Amino acid sequence: MRKTLKHVYGALAGILLGGSALGAAAEPLKIGYSDWPGWVAWEVAIQKDWFKEAGVEVKFEWFDYAASMDAFAAGKLDAVTMTNGDALVTGSHGGKSVMILINDYSNGNDMIVAKPGFDDVKSLRGKKVGVEVGLVDHLLLLQALKDNGLSESDVELVNTPTNETPQVLASGDVAAIGAWQPNSGVALKLVSGSKAIYTSSNKPGLIYDVLAVAPASLSAHKEEWKKIVKVWYRVVDFYYDPKTHDEAIRIMASRVGVKPEEYAAFAGGTKILKFDEAKKVYTKGPGLDSVYGSSQVSDDFNVANKVYAEPQKVDGYIDPSYMP
Repeated sequence: MRKTLKHVYGALAGILLGGSALGAAAEPLKIGYSDWPGWVAWEVAIQKDWFKEAGVEVKFEWFDYAASMDAFAAGKLDAVTMTNGDALVTGSHGGKSVMILINDYSNGNDMIVAKPGFDDVKSLRGKKVGVEVGLVDHLLLLQALKDNGLSESDVELVNTPTNETPQVLASGDVAAIGAWQPNSGVALKLVSGSKAIYTSSNKPGLIYDVLAVAPASLSAHKEEWKKIVKVWYRVVDFYYDPKTHDEAIRIMASRVGVKPEEYAAFAGGTKILKFDEAKKVYTKGPGLDSVYGSSQVSDDFNVANKVYAEPQKVDGYIDPSYMP
């Protein structure tokens, strides 16, 4: 779902200020989306032609997650789906965006997975943990350690590309790994007896997933973006309606090529936010129940781990005014 560090620094040179795919007025707004339940849910509106009903021209383009951010940074998209922390990273290198919609928060799909014999976070003291340094599950690991009276110095980090974490856990070289789905799920299947000893469900709001739009596109198409946000909440209602939930899952599963029953289990690790829940998240506050507080935690983490040098002005990345 999420980035690798090489993509943070790649494809950002030479971008236009605002990072928008603005062109002729007749062109549709271009949105890059990728494989994460809170973003795959857009597929419901796409397949049901709800944007046409709303009177807005939109083109959704399917990407691998890192490639979607590259395209946005290069000015090829008006908007992209990414985490609140990654919005700060792309913005710090020139690809500025504004989070006008909070789709969800990770509620278990990001995991610290330990091999047999390590039953809790405290058991990792003095052991090696494989995680991609500077990425979101490094942040999750630090939170897990903090919640259990430990710090980063109490473990030995092994910098591991996220898509290689299952193999590294299976090798026996580390006691645990940090990864998001599907990598975390692969690790659990690959290593018999392994288990998740800490997940994003232990810290709701640490990782928000958002729709981030280029400022230039927002300025030129404010009313269209408001319509897009309204369509999203039509999707949310469809997703949560018991009469149509199964259909929503079938549509989402078809987008990523898995069986609906498998996707239903995977989707459970993502808390798609209802309208009232999202409004609360947009309330300013220092805690993780606010996207402002959560983004500040991400900013502090990014600076501390030298993902970028200077702290970002978090408030400038967030605009709740597009909510219906």
